[in-house]
Amino acid sequence: MPAARTITRYLYAPFMLIGLNGLGYYFVVNGWSYVWMALPLAIAVAVAFLAERASPNYEQWNDSHGDGAANWIHAVVYEISNVNATLLIPVIAWLFPFEGLWPRDLPIIVQLLIAVVFADLGFTLVHYFSHRWPLLWRLHAVHHGVPRLYGLNGLVRHPLHQTLDLLFATGPLALLGMPIDVAVLLGLVVSIQLIVQHSNVDYQLGPFRNHMAIGQLHHLHHVNWGKEGDCNFGLFLTLWDRMLGTFQPEPSRRIQAHDMGVDEVPDFPKTYWQQLLFPFVYQPGAGKQTGLRPQPSAQAALDKTRALPSDSAAKRGRERPTPAE
Repeated sequence: MPAARTITRYLYAPFMLIGLNGLGYYFVVNGWSYVWMALPLAIAVAVAFLAERASPNYEQWNDSHGDGAANWIHAVVYEISNVNATLLIPVIAWLFPFEGLWPRDLPIIVQLLIAVVFADLGFTLVHYFSHRWPLLWRLHAVHHGVPRLYGLNGLVRHPLHQTLDLLFATGPLALLGMPIDVAVLLGLVVSIQLIVQHSNVDYQLGPFRNHMAIGQLHHLHHVNWGKEGDCNFGLFLTLWDRMLGTFQPEPSRRIQAHDMGVDEVPDFPKTYWQQLLFPFVYQPGAGKQTGLRPQPSAQAALDKTRALPSDSAAKRGRERPTPAE
């Protein structure tokens, strides 16, 4: 329906980023149980699912790719890990009994904004190096292996990679004395941001388009066009990408629905347990690999190609390169 599509395009992002985060903020500042934070998160997943049908970027991304069960497990594990990390904050305060540098006297909303900006720096740096160091890329490739973008894809993370995110993005904030209320709100904001960032929703951001790390900017990050996707690493803002020199507002050509995924692994494993094992058997730069194992025929073809004269270099450049050592 044209009306539903128009409403979705202009109200989806404000409702998700302001409305639902605002609901969580209301719960926290009024002393409600943290359990209530599950409500805006559940609404976010439901609204994303509906919006993806009302105003999709690509109809094909709404089709089942046989990865639904694994993605739901990833989402549950991701949120459990967030809860566990929040529960560790009192332990951190006990282990490091000092006042800290956190500006506790400021309003919670200001503290949350500070947490978002500096957590975004940590997320961006982990993300940046995950595309450059082969060991980290093996873990991060679990997130990129999904051949489509939709809401739940944002919560697809290998648990070891999520641990790195928590350690380097939110860990320093906890050491500085971030209160639990702020940590709980930050966890909600991050989860909703990931859902919006990966949603298959054609939404409009207006003047914020090149300042928020969502929408088409993140589509470009997920393309499997060699190194062209090694840009736009931020979760919330493009600020840190601009400072790193990795901000890229436009693709070199129009992005198609089939341009997602890791081109070395066209048959990416579909089950959760296979994806957990994937980093330990994936060989970056080894050529086409199906599922969990590289195919001998593909490896032989790659070796033969490498032996050809240099005029084949342009053709090989279309493969996703090995992350730089």
